[in-house]
Amino acid sequence: MSRPKVTITLIDQKGDCPCHRGHKIGDRFDFDTERGSLCPMAMHVAFPFVDILRYGGTLPGQPEGRAVFCCPDPDTINVFSAEIEKGEFGEEG
Repeated sequence: MSRPKVTITLIDQKGDCPCHRGHKIGDRFDFDTERGSLCPMAMHVAFPFVDILRYGGTLPGQPEGRAVFCCPDPDTINVFSAEIEKGEFGEEG
């Protein structure tokens, strides 16, 4: 069985310091093939949201198929969007 493809995109940054991992607004990551490139702190926060989206759940106040979250780094708060790519499926692993 195939799972929906999830893309994580950095959509905003708050704070005066640059990201310690070097992420910049507009960076995109395929959850299945590029998650190792994503900051571990952000990945830790992203994982439950990706699971919710992949298995058909929705989040209060957010559009279907999308979750906005931020990493917990207090020096630079990176705001990410995790989205189901419509009509695209990854391989189940």
